[in-house]
Amino acid sequence: MSLEDGIAEHLASLTVERGLAAATIKAYRRDLADYLAFLDGRTPSAALVDDFVAFLHGRGLSAATISRKVAAVRGLHRFLVIEGTEAEDPTTMVMAPRPGLRLPKALEIDEVEQLITAPDVRTPLGRRDRAILEFMYASGARVAEAVGLDVIDVDLEDRTALVTGKGGKQRLVPIGAHAVLAIEYYLPDRRVALGGRPDPGAVFLNARGGRLSRQGVWGIVRKAAGRAGISEEAVSPHILRHSAATHMVQGGADLRSVQEMLGHASISTTQIYTKVSPHHLIEVYVESHPRSRLSSTTTPPEPS
Repeated sequence: MSLEDGIAEHLASLTVERGLAAATIKAYRRDLADYLAFLDGRTPSAALVDDFVAFLHGRGLSAATISRKVAAVRGLHRFLVIEGTEAEDPTTMVMAPRPGLRLPKALEIDEVEQLITAPDVRTPLGRRDRAILEFMYASGARVAEAVGLDVIDVDLEDRTALVTGKGGKQRLVPIGAHAVLAIEYYLPDRRVALGGRPDPGAVFLNARGGRLSRQGVWGIVRKAAGRAGISEEAVSPHILRHSAATHMVQGGADLRSVQEMLGHASISTTQIYTKVSPHHLIEVYVESHPRSRLSSTTTPPEPS
């Protein structure tokens, strides 16, 4: 059975067995037509469904509209599995955006620099604070991943760290030169902070030599924001993650790479970082579009 035939049977089932209104069936038909056009003859897969969600985001559709279209696609594939037409449902792991969900505003690059450089690095705690802020922005790590980071998981020579994310899943994240330098500068203080106590193995320790808590990181971020003159209400540990992802995408990073770095299960989650300012869009267009600028040899078209 072709996917077109499957859609027709699914819509007929919704009409006869569930008794859905004609307007609802019409909306489902339109949404599934969009999906079919996107596939363009390709066999549905989890990756393609993820790409379809990303495509919908790229069209600037609202979260509610995207959620409705994803629900239509999910309903179709569940029907095909139940009917025995498909062996597996490619939408099982797909996450639709929740209506009304909004990301906190990312910091500007100069604001991030002000925040990160705010701690007083003349003190041991200031060097620790600088190191964790640099690490979180460099890697896009969640606060729980940062406080759970162990010394054995960090390779400063290769500039990478192995973090443990949601569900115990591990991933390798890059850490830039600034973060590496800050961690190297802090590590001698870490040994002093232990004061002969058992080593918990954590990279970032509190003043008593124990593993730094998530609440402790909140305090570090709020204190740095105060010193940098940034509103504390506008800053949180997660803001550094949002800012890292936003700045990477705006700098030209591809979504799959950012998805891998952030540990997102679905690329549709990563897609939310693609909303850029019109000014930035124009800059990218001028740099990347082959016909955005005139060359010295360009001649005007002849009048017709």
